Amino acid sequence: MKMGSKHVLQKPKLELFHIIKEATFIPVKNINFVFLTIITSFPLFCCLWYYEILLQSILSQIPRILKEPPFFYFTWPTPFDIINNLHAEFHYRLVQACLLYLVPLHLLEFISAFMSVSIASKIYKEKQMSLNEMFEKPIHKAKLRATFITSLYAHVLSTCTLLGLIWLVTTYFAIFWKSVVDVFFAVFHGAAFVALLMKYMEWSAAWKMSVVISIVEEKYGMDALVISDYFRRGSEQRGLFLMLFFSGWDFVIRVVGLYWCGIILQVCLLCLCNTMKWMASMVYFYDCKSRIFEKKVDEEMGKEIKGIDEQSSLARE
Repeated sequence: MKMGSKHVLQKPKLELFHIIKEATFIPVKNINFVFLTIITSFPLFCCLWYYEILLQSILSQIPRILKEPPFFYFTWPTPFDIINNLHAEFHYRLVQACLLYLVPLHLLEFISAFMSVSIASKIYKEKQMSLNEMFEKPIHKAKLRATFITSLYAHVLSTCTLLGLIWLVTTYFAIFWKSVVDVFFAVFHGAAFVALLMKYMEWSAAWKMSVVISIVEEKYGMDALVISDYFRRGSEQRGLFLMLFFSGWDFVIRVVGLYWCGIILQVCLLCLCNTMKWMASMVYFYDCKSRIFEKKVDEEMGKEIKGIDEQSSLARE
């Protein structure tokens, strides 16, 4: 009797809601994790607080920079008009915000993510830990350094993609906005921006998974990126929706913080969003990993049963 190749009943994929739910239950399982997260996120909170003040001051000046002069014609603005509207303080704040994003903010986010994912992965596997055990567990410098290299790769790739998005927006407003070919270039730049943004979200899921792999699986650098790409096969859309959810959360927090609540509450919510994002990335990784292993077992069992079927057919003949 012939049998199909699908013999293992696979668990259904965790969709976006279930991934968020699993990540939310991690601190519920062990309240000590909340205290650890608050302690390890405090340096990130301080740096993010200063960064958000700079960012808000920069964004508030953009309408003034793009403001139309009283004598403008349909070809305004030109790059020279925009440059003339810039002043030294704006340049200083912009450079300062860029340097904060590239170095200290990334380093502090990495430390927070490393500690959170290291402990959350054990809690997710149903291991009970006291607060003392969380702090007493030694941190191997070699593992920390190697994981940082993976996060550095991810940070460089992420920054380059963000620069591409900024370049698309800048070229449109600096060269083509309110020109005779405005409609054509608005459609072209808009489509290119949306396409690159979607790819950025999809790639972000892979980059974050590579850092998670470095923390829990001890695979580093390009190896972690390759493994992340392998585990995500067939689950790219879930990673895209996951990053879209947290990016939307991040955007809403910034808008609400800009108009309705203070900077302190805004930064607290951003730190919470950052921690949840890493825990959700960890749950996403474990789910993708389990599906790959189930698929391998299913294929091996299918080959074995196919061989038995062939032997039975030969014996009957």
